[in-house]
Amino acid sequence: MFDEEVAAVIQSLDAGFPRVEEMTGAEARAAIAARRQPPTNLDAVAKTEDREIPGPGGAIPVRLYFPHHDADEPLPVVVFCHGGGFVFCDIESHDGFCRDLSARTEAVVISVDYRLAPEHKAPAAAQDAYAALTWAAEHARELGGDPDRLVIAGDSAGGNLAAGACLVARDTGGPEVAAQVLIYPALDPACDTASYRDYGTGYGNTKAAMQWYWRQYLPEDGQIEPRYQIEPLAADTFCDLPPAIVVTAGLDPLSDEGRAYATALAGDGVPVTHRHYPGLFHGFLTIMPLQAGRSARDLLWHDLRAATKRGTS
Repeated sequence: MFDEEVAAVIQSLDAGFPRVEEMTGAEARAAIAARRQPPTNLDAVAKTEDREIPGPGGAIPVRLYFPHHDADEPLPVVVFCHGGGFVFCDIESHDGFCRDLSARTEAVVISVDYRLAPEHKAPAAAQDAYAALTWAAEHARELGGDPDRLVIAGDSAGGNLAAGACLVARDTGGPEVAAQVLIYPALDPACDTASYRDYGTGYGNTKAAMQWYWRQYLPEDGQIEPRYQIEPLAADTFCDLPPAIVVTAGLDPLSDEGRAYATALAGDGVPVTHRHYPGLFHGFLTIMPLQAGRSARDLLWHDLRAATKRGTS
């Protein structure tokens, strides 16, 4: 089903990934941070800049990435929300990925260090993501960016935040978004699809871990309005949402909900590019040395460049 390199990574993840469901949020963060490898592509971009932007719960740390480029015209702007089950990961964990994103798509990237659960329950992370999207739209020009080519992207939990932000923007007259990029997004807290049953153990990410992530993130009373801000699949309609690039992995408990969202978007007339990788696993795109991840990233960057080409938004 998959090559030796992928099999070795899956075995390593399944054997060595911390059992986060047996930890506190702080313990999970420490365990994941201990596994972190420093990025090796530090010179991929022209510069980075750490800032703080206003948010509903206080200042939100962000890291800006500026690509090497010779053109005088403004660049696309990508707001990126990292994965990590709403509980862990941060700007540093996805630094290498964001450098590649900025360099390969020639975009200004804004990586968002949103508030984490369980200390900050939903909708804190979603509110921070939307605040960052709004800030990016307002400040795009001063960053050398084009507000008409504004993208929001995220992997896993970050994909949830990106999808939710687009729904809120649509329904509240918020920023015009040129594209949404949802990388194996976490969209359904029920955790009860066929892919959960088939791939909920043995492939790194597990059903038990996903259930734990959702328990950390969701408020105890379950009352969140609008509901779709946290559960994008619960939206009544998907009409008038931004064009989407959706990436799913076959060996992933989240595979079916990503497929379902791509299908729902397309069914309501939203242009969708859905890239499905049957022999790959949750998280493969951000493992920078993985060869299968490199080729998939090449295609993702191609899709994103096409979505943000001048005159397409």
